[in-house]
Amino acid sequence: MGKKSTKTNKTIFQTSREEAGLTRENASELLEFISSDRIERIENEKTSPSPEEVLAMAKAYNKPNLCNMYCARLCPIGQEYVPEVEVKDLPLITLETLSLLNSVNKDQQRLIEIAADGKITDDELADFYAIKEKLNKISLCIDALHLWVDTSIASGEMNSL
Repeated sequence: MGKKSTKTNKTIFQTSREEAGLTRENASELLEFISSDRIERIENEKTSPSPEEVLAMAKAYNKPNLCNMYCARLCPIGQEYVPEVEVKDLPLITLETLSLLNSVNKDQQRLIEIAADGKITDDELADFYAIKEKLNKISLCIDALHLWVDTSIASGEMNSL
């Protein structure tokens, strides 16, 4: 059996493996195509994992958030287009979503006014960007809900349909 790490500042890959109760050797057996040496290099940031490796680790470690983290932090395309989703509890996700939806409902008429002519004029720009920002936050809440569901299923707290 492998020795317990005393390293501080562990990467999310190492903490995820350890939280799953796996040594690098156990993880390598579970992951099949990733050697324990490669796992060590990934965990020590000496090499970057491939998307396939991250998918396999996310599944083996029951940590779906590894995929979002990889896309948001390590993938050049994802760094540009994929926001990192914060893992939150269901009540917080629900309250944030409802609060934002209520706020956007209040802006609905203004958005209709802005969009009616198909153009955004200079005097409409500030309002449009404020509404767009609220919609982006709703999108993040939806992503957080997806992540919560995936995490709950992976941990066995909830069954999938």
